[in-house]
Amino acid sequence: MPDASGRGAKNGTRKLRDLPKLDRLSDTRDVLAHAAKDARRLKDYIIIDVDAHVTELAFWAEINELIDSDVYRHIAHEMRQRPGTPALMNLQTGLTYQGLAGRIPHDDGPRETVTEKGVHPQVVITRRAMDSMGIDYMVVFPTPMLQLGMHPQPDVEIELSHAYNRWMTEKILPQDKRMKALVYLPFCDAGECERAVKEFGNKPGVIGFTVCSTRYKPVHHNSYMRLYSMIQEMGKPLAFHAGYHWGDPAMMQINRFIGMHALSFVQFNMLHVTNWVLNGMPERFPKLNTMWVESGLAWVTFLMQRLDSEYLMRSSEAPLLKRLPSDYIRDMYFTTQPLETSNLKLTEATFDAVNANTQLLYSSDWPHWDFNPPNSIADLPFLSEQSKRNILGLNAARLFKMEVPKKKLAQPPMNGAAG
Repeated sequence: MPDASGRGAKNGTRKLRDLPKLDRLSDTRDVLAHAAKDARRLKDYIIIDVDAHVTELAFWAEINELIDSDVYRHIAHEMRQRPGTPALMNLQTGLTYQGLAGRIPHDDGPRETVTEKGVHPQVVITRRAMDSMGIDYMVVFPTPMLQLGMHPQPDVEIELSHAYNRWMTEKILPQDKRMKALVYLPFCDAGECERAVKEFGNKPGVIGFTVCSTRYKPVHHNSYMRLYSMIQEMGKPLAFHAGYHWGDPAMMQINRFIGMHALSFVQFNMLHVTNWVLNGMPERFPKLNTMWVESGLAWVTFLMQRLDSEYLMRSSEAPLLKRLPSDYIRDMYFTTQPLETSNLKLTEATFDAVNANTQLLYSSDWPHWDFNPPNSIADLPFLSEQSKRNILGLNAARLFKMEVPKKKLAQPPMNGAAG
């Protein structure tokens, strides 16, 4: 690599130097050096990253100490004294593959040096990512906890989710107003979800609620109706964050990580969207905005067409619907990551099908191995300038009721075209 000038000091020849290998100890700003260059040309855009991640296991002892139950708090303490799986977690095969052969070594938890005093290390690391990518607001989700929906002990999901929500709202969000979060709902228990909404829903920095999609729970079950009504009344969106589960009987037939990753992240959100639409949730809760996170977009057009075809032949099985299933799906919000761009004609058609101009939300998925920086949207040749602004931030600002600086404000058109 050339030095800063790209030339030697005396004879004008190019001077090369070795850079240290990027690993878990590398500074986020070094890892994102190229993204920082792209960020400078997007400085007039408001950029809202709707899906990034904290690596909560790096601060697991802090979170464990916030567990309400004396018993589980003691168990967690004892487990931390022994090597192996982090206390109380149910990590599935697959998570350890994400940092292998990938471009981002921070996926399984950064260990970079943080010298700033009086600021939580996670806040410092997140700020570095935001500043490097030119992001105005970053919505952060947990990482290994996304698998808690498959935990054999429902009580553990309840205890850990409550502790995580406390950690996020008490220790992290108050230190930087640019960081936002959605309350983790322990979907194994509808009553505990309602408790989480009441306790954390109006905390500063909380902009919505999230269900970890990787679970075998029908989203249309009657036990959740009061929960949805509460969230609708609060006026905040409900997100379903995708995840993988290599232990699922169908996924166990796949012997390559990329195959499992490609299908499993889509699998659970596709099931939940199908149940959500065909059981009439959009008609029962017309003002409840739903957001489908980290499963890309390619599957959405398949599901639209598939459900429409089935519905037109057997509409009596979905009596609450007043429109085609695809019409309800088109009103939902989707995040961009992972952005499938191997065939730009298909990408453009997908953007048009999902009303990207008003319904698509930029997400980086930082620091995962397949993350997408803001230029992944800004460089799409088929998008108009206004559509790029909408997707990169204005759509999210409208959905989450976020303040937009006047110099970055451009009212998005509401015609639903991809631009």
